[in-house]
Amino acid sequence: MAWYGYLRPLEVAQAEPPLPPPLPPGRFVDVPGRGEMMIRELAPARETTAPTILLLHGWTLCADLNWFAMYAAAARHGRVLAMDVRGHGRGLRSEQRFTLEAAADDASALLDLLGAGPAIVVGYSMGGSIGLLMWRRHPESVAGLVLQSTALQWRHALRERVLWSSMAGLEYVLRFGVPHGLTERYLRSAAEQNPNLQPVLPWLKAEALRGNPSDLAAAGRGLSAFDAGSYAPLVDVPTVVIVSRQDRLIYADRQRELADAIPEAKSIEIDVAHNGWLVEPDVVCDAIESALGIVAEGLLPRQEAFAPLG
Repeated sequence: MAWYGYLRPLEVAQAEPPLPPPLPPGRFVDVPGRGEMMIRELAPARETTAPTILLLHGWTLCADLNWFAMYAAAARHGRVLAMDVRGHGRGLRSEQRFTLEAAADDASALLDLLGAGPAIVVGYSMGGSIGLLMWRRHPESVAGLVLQSTALQWRHALRERVLWSSMAGLEYVLRFGVPHGLTERYLRSAAEQNPNLQPVLPWLKAEALRGNPSDLAAAGRGLSAFDAGSYAPLVDVPTVVIVSRQDRLIYADRQRELADAIPEAKSIEIDVAHNGWLVEPDVVCDAIESALGIVAEGLLPRQEAFAPLG
């Protein structure tokens, strides 16, 4: 049964506090030298020797927003860990300026503390950029990559340069609360496309407003400067790029450029927009499951090569 089959009726879901959909157990982990991180953990649906699957969410989101409809699907392929990126959701707060590099270091340190690496890193949008930085900075943490709705670099076209140059103004907007109405309209529009969201709209709105404005704006500026062109051709782990063909934030050609840059990367194309995780989660779930299967197959020869003799 799909996740929404377990939701309570709308009139109950609108009670205070907003009631979430079913979620994996969550806890805070104190990572030495970095801080307290919010994670979700889900045991594999069956006994497996597959690597841990680390889910990295997109910009302005949090783990639960991005993955609430997909946790169970991912767990069919292994143990699932999901973390709130610093400054997002319940993610760690730091006096240091937000950088994508620091977010990648956070994720690697978490895996190391939990003895969960190397992991298959599944990154949506900004999470894909963080996953690539994890491979570059901490290759021992990454067994494989699934990169969805993301790009080799984020400001190739004039439209993109204009968008990302507005990040300073975005911080002002976020800080003074204007996006409450924008968030409501965005979520209402999503619920029109996916009526199964209706019972959890209050929860979605509450989760969407958890991030720290300064960190969210800094993350946007970090994306504006992100460019994996120099090291993507060196990626040496099984990789699948999931291309959202209807994407209007990161055009499909930009996503295909990423797939072309990574040696032997496979592509899966789906007819969704950048918000496919929200309005068409079943389509995205199927693609992620297929991608995890492809990465797992790519890891088998490596495991056999290092298997003990005798």
